[in-house]
Amino acid sequence: MTDTIRIIGIDPGLRFTGWGVVESQGSSLRFIAAGTVKSDAKADLASRLCQLHDGLADVLHGHQPHEAAVENTFVNKDAGATLKLGQARGIAMLVPARAGLRVAEYAPNAVKKAVIGVGHGDKKQIQLMVGMLLPKATWDSDDAADALAIAICHAHHRGGAGARIAAAAAR
Repeated sequence: MTDTIRIIGIDPGLRFTGWGVVESQGSSLRFIAAGTVKSDAKADLASRLCQLHDGLADVLHGHQPHEAAVENTFVNKDAGATLKLGQARGIAMLVPARAGLRVAEYAPNAVKKAVIGVGHGDKKQIQLMVGMLLPKATWDSDDAADALAIAICHAHHRGGAGARIAAAAAR
């Protein structure tokens, strides 16, 4: 009998951080919950990071995952936006790490490949496949759907050569 592992996927963002929780038992996946932690765009950066921290901490406390997976940040042309996203990503990694969870990182292409079969695709394709893989899944934002995709990716890659390959692609 294969152990059931509860995984939280986190799609970091300063304004909206998506999260999705699935249970994995062998090759079987089951939807648990998904949502979005929001920060107040009018607040200062430190306050917004605290809001993300506290919101994610509440999610972890409520859903008790065993492992976490976070999407890697991509660099865009706006250095300031990339830096702020990196700070939000730091919170997304810190919260589960402080809770004692192993935190895996995945490149966006690795997530897409695990969910839709190719490394490139749009949000609608990801949402369609997340819905097919987790028929009972519901989400309140694109970020939450992406977080479920990250959790699915981790369920497929955890603990084996696939995890090492996905981690290498994230660097």
